[in-house]
Amino acid sequence: MNQPVTAVRRFHPFAVLALAGVMMLTGGCAVGPNYRRPAAPTPQVFKEPPPEGWKQAQPNAGAIRGKWWEIYNDPQLNVLEEQVSISNQNVLAAAAQYREARDAVRIARSGLFPTATTSPTVTNQRTPATPTNQTVYDLPFDVSYQADVWGSIRRNLTASYANAQVSAADLENARLSFQAQLAEFYFELHGLDGDADLLQRTVKAYEEYLKLTQDRFELGVASGADVAQAKTQLDTTRAQLIDLGVQRAQFDHAVAILIGKPPAELSIPAMVLKTPPPAVPIGVPSALLERRPDIAASERQMAAANEQIGIAKAAFFPSLLLSASGGFQSTSFSQWLTWPSRFWAVGPQVAETLFDAGKRHAQLDLERAAYDATVANYRQTVLTAFQQVEDNLAALRILEQEAAAEDAAVADAEESLAISTDQYKAGIATYLQVITAQTFALQDERAAVDILTRRMTASVLLIEALGGGWDASQLPTRTEILANSK
Repeated sequence: MNQPVTAVRRFHPFAVLALAGVMMLTGGCAVGPNYRRPAAPTPQVFKEPPPEGWKQAQPNAGAIRGKWWEIYNDPQLNVLEEQVSISNQNVLAAAAQYREARDAVRIARSGLFPTATTSPTVTNQRTPATPTNQTVYDLPFDVSYQADVWGSIRRNLTASYANAQVSAADLENARLSFQAQLAEFYFELHGLDGDADLLQRTVKAYEEYLKLTQDRFELGVASGADVAQAKTQLDTTRAQLIDLGVQRAQFDHAVAILIGKPPAELSIPAMVLKTPPPAVPIGVPSALLERRPDIAASERQMAAANEQIGIAKAAFFPSLLLSASGGFQSTSFSQWLTWPSRFWAVGPQVAETLFDAGKRHAQLDLERAAYDATVANYRQTVLTAFQQVEDNLAALRILEQEAAAEDAAVADAEESLAISTDQYKAGIATYLQVITAQTFALQDERAAVDILTRRMTASVLLIEALGGGWDASQLPTRTEILANSK
């Protein structure tokens, strides 16, 4: 009977017991700091009061939920917004990055388990001990396990979970950003429709004024200068009306891209904005920390950076590798997989760096600095969030007041135009006075239309600044991350 080339290796019983004890320690101490969310500057109340008639809701009282754009009661806007999550290419890219982060968790999690490999070989060899050619059949199995004595593997896994949550928050932030951008473009587009409607009505009015001056000229009670001025006013207004088409086309094309379509496949019908923006539930300032996906992403980045400090600290301690190998080896194919041809070996391996010229200390300092940077970024993100909320609260409050003043100005301008027109017809005013009144009336009416557009876009920006109805409880848990990775 052919004997296995490699003899059976025996392991001392005390070594086996020691190895078992070491394996029990693999779930032991994890070096490095435990993560605690750093404090962030959070005011007790917002500086800017909400516009008149709005209520500052408690954290969960009347807060925006789900499809925030439905607050505007616009079916066309609802249809467009629904397509952002499905077809916007930037959102789809962020979704793919989140899937990458989930897969990175699976990779990190594999470090908690042993690695088993095999490499069967059939070798024809000749050695001085065996002057004839000899075929060796080898079927080895190797198992290795990096014992996580100092917690570096667990910390790496925790950091991977945190990074997956960062990616999930980034996805929600991208989704919110492009949804808000679509709503802004949508209201800007319809604001131009309001301008176009006003200019179309103005053109008709100016045509009547031109007819008035022509009639008076034919009767000899007006000069040719009056006719020329009326024609100039009319042609200038027509040019302004035509010019609006450039911006409107650009907004129409931009909306198409946001929903993942070429511009040729979308045409938004004209609509004039008439109602002011709806009231938006504000909530208390402290709730903002949980409602913004970008704040959640910054907070999770701090958690991941904290784990890197622990991993850097673990490098100062010895690493323990547990390995075992076994299999079958024989010079006879018929005896290859028989019990006498077996072999095995088992044993631990401890590795420790004795000198690295300060590399590990530098790495630890680097990770601490990186963590400090994430803390500063987190606090800056929080400050920026409060600034954006305050900016848009102020904008809505001030624009509401400006709208009331502008409405009064429009009424005054219309009255002035009516008086100037009557005086011109009576021959006690020049046509220049009529044109001046017309100019002021048109300016005030366009300003009123533009203020309404700005109020609508400011309300969209406020909703975006408040997180769009999202909150940190929607971040995926560890279980959900692993479940979605399969």
